[in-house]
Formats: sequence, structure tokens, C-alpha cells
Amino acid sequence: MAPRALLPNVSFDESDRLHLLAARDLQNPTRTQQITLGVIAVYVVAIAILWNVPYLKMILWPFKMLVIAFHEFGHAITAVLTGGKVKSISLDPNEGGVTHMQGGISAITLPAGYLGSSIIGALLTFCGFNIVASKIASIVLGVCFLLTLWWGKRDWLTILTVLSAVGLLVACWFIVHAEALRFVVLFIGVMSSLYSVWDICDDLILRKVNSSDASVFAKRYGGSSQCWGVIWSIISILVMAVGIVAGLAAFSQSFEQQQQDSQHFLPT
Repeated sequence: MAPRALLPNVSFDESDRLHLLAARDLQNPTRTQQITLGVIAVYVVAIAILWNVPYLKMILWPFKMLVIAFHEFGHAITAVLTGGKVKSISLDPNEGGVTHMQGGISAITLPAGYLGSSIIGALLTFCGFNIVASKIASIVLGVCFLLTLWWGKRDWLTILTVLSAVGLLVACWFIVHAEALRFVVLFIGVMSSLYSVWDICDDLILRKVNSSDASVFAKRYGGSSQCWGVIWSIISILVMAVGIVAGLAAFSQSFEQQQQDSQHFLPT
């Protein structure tokens, strides 16, 4: 008689079972998750207003520089992956960014800017649901902020605002065991996720710029720039939604639980 297969005796206590159920019950988010969703909604409205109001838009400068960098990184990475070569990248919070490249498959590189920033934004939004995840994300963000000074317009105001943003990230590490940090990461995630929506509206509706990614794509592959802009915007919103759903599924801990977990990872 063949020996009976032995299975490990795995048991979960009641708290573990409730935690797993809560993580999967997306229709009934916890109080902490509800607050996070409310903050995301406020961010969407606030950024949309600040993006278009003169003088107030300067508040977004360091974050806009970073999001523009994500956009240009999307162009650059896909250019290299499709056999092209990146000559230079430049960033400007007023005029936007530009990636000078040679070769590559333009059908991929042109939409990669908006879609790349959307994917990065969704990842940051996902991290914004949890303090420890936000700590990890903030380290990467800090490095990226400093890199924007290499490619960006290096006037004194840009340098000051970017360094202030880095200082904000560092300061948030020391506020209630970095609880404030996750809301900063969440803000950048929302802004990056919806960058395509705001920028396409700015380029194709408000200013009607003829050299946008969407207009160049339309000239080469047909259709209208508005049509491609809407398609890319819808994709960006869907990608952001995936990040939010993933955050709800993965992080159901309360604020108190997150603070306790944070004390075991680079405590402050």
C-alpha cells in the first residue's frame, strides 16, 4: 500500500482569517481605505485647479518636473528597447519636456510617454495606501527628484523648488512614523497617473499645440490628435484604477497597524 501523502498542518487564527477577508472585500473598504480614497478624490480636483490657475500653478512645479521626467523616461526607455538611441532629455515646468532620439519604433515611443507616466503613477498610488510601501517609494522618488536637476532647466527657482520637494519627503519621514509620507507619495501618484489627461487637455483643447505627442502620432498613423489623446487618457484612467484596486486588495491595515509596521522598517 502506497504511503499516504503527508500535508503540512497549516492553521490560521481568527485574526489572520479576518485580515485576509478584509483584504479581498473591495466592496467594503476599511475606514483607513475610505479616507485614502477620499484624499485621492481631493487630489484629483486640487491638481486640476492648480494646473490651470496662473501663479498658483507654481506650487506644482517640483512635482510637475518629476512627472514630466517620468513621461520623458517612457519615451527614452522604449526608444532604446526598440533599437533607437537617446541623444538628450530636457525638462521645463512651463514648456514641458522633450526627448531627442534617433531611430526606434515611433508607434511605440510616441504613446510611451503618457502611458509610462501612468504606469509609474499607478505604482505610486498603490504604494500610497501603506506607510512602509511609501517609504520604499519615497527613496526612489528622492533620487528621481535629484536627477531632474541634471536634465531640467537649472534656474534658481527650479533648483529651489526641487530641493524643497526633496526636503518635504525627508521631513515627512519624521511625522507620526512617516504617516504623512504616504499622502505625499499618493499625491505624486495621482498627478503622474492623470498627467496625460491634464496635459492632453492643455495641449489639444486649451492651447491647441501642434507638436504634441498625439498630434505627431496622428500625422504618422492617421486619425485625429484629439482621438488619440482621448484614447490615451482613458487608458491612463484605467491604469490608475488598477493601482487603486490593487492598493485596496493589498493594504487593509488601519493607521495604527501601519504605524507599528513602519517602526520595524527604517524607523523614525
